[in-house]
Amino acid sequence: MRTTAPMLFTPPATAGARHATRLETLSVTVPEAAVEPYEQAFLSVCATVGMFEADDEQLFWRIEGVKQAGQGEAELEAGLALAALLSGHEAELSREPTEAEGWLARIYESFPEQRIGRRFAVRGTHLPRTTPRENGRLVLTLDAGIAFGSGEHGSTRGCLRAFEAVAHRRPRRILDLGTGTGVLAMGAAALLRRKVLATDIEPWSVRVTAENANLNGLGNLVRAELGNGWRTRAITRAAPFDLVFANILARPLCAMAGQLAAHLAPGGTAILAGLLDSQANMVLSAHRRAGLVLERRLHEGQWTTLILRRLPER
Repeated sequence: MRTTAPMLFTPPATAGARHATRLETLSVTVPEAAVEPYEQAFLSVCATVGMFEADDEQLFWRIEGVKQAGQGEAELEAGLALAALLSGHEAELSREPTEAEGWLARIYESFPEQRIGRRFAVRGTHLPRTTPRENGRLVLTLDAGIAFGSGEHGSTRGCLRAFEAVAHRRPRRILDLGTGTGVLAMGAAALLRRKVLATDIEPWSVRVTAENANLNGLGNLVRAELGNGWRTRAITRAAPFDLVFANILARPLCAMAGQLAAHLAPGGTAILAGLLDSQANMVLSAHRRAGLVLERRLHEGQWTTLILRRLPER
């Protein structure tokens, strides 16, 4: 079994805190298609969640979460039941006592610098400080304790590579829908020096994005807003957009294809990710029906990123 850099989340209120009660680590091993629902089940009760590649050939992942022992048991049971229903895979839950210091040491060890494409590098705060630009790369710094979307995952890497390919168009109105920790929003803001609207349905994500933007000196360019998809008031007020990042999930992307097309400016670009290779054609078909055209596909491991455009008006 080998581990890769985990995608992690620690709510700011608990990050680095001293725990007066006992901690425990929960873990499940699931196929790649079941990762998202089980990850959400853990996020509902755990202060920290990590995902590690467990089997290269079979594409299985181990999801681990740390929580206070005995707390949130009802929520955990409900979340795991929903995950099993949504994924069709019932995973066996394991538990073991955990020392906070040991978990953080593992996080730091597993979060090396990530070099992405030709222009970007993602680094944790536990690494030696560096300048915003190093060896021709823009350096995006994340707190290693809140590094969900650290750049290790194929969908994040694919989005940044796709952005490199279209950045020469110099889009002015930019949206990062489902921003996570704001890595994509920060990459766009840093490279183009443009303002970026970053939205997410999760309050913790909005807080973390704002903190990361300030950490990288981009607080004046990245605006983090809480909202539910395309119904978010900040989105409707700022539309239409010249560039949209949507690193979400395949089925929500399909369901929102018409709304994406409606909020994209003529000639605008959409970068879609969070898709397994097997899901890409389904997502592409939904957006073609909405009037968008495929410009390019990028692959990172088993993940596909789609670059789509709305044709200019004649």
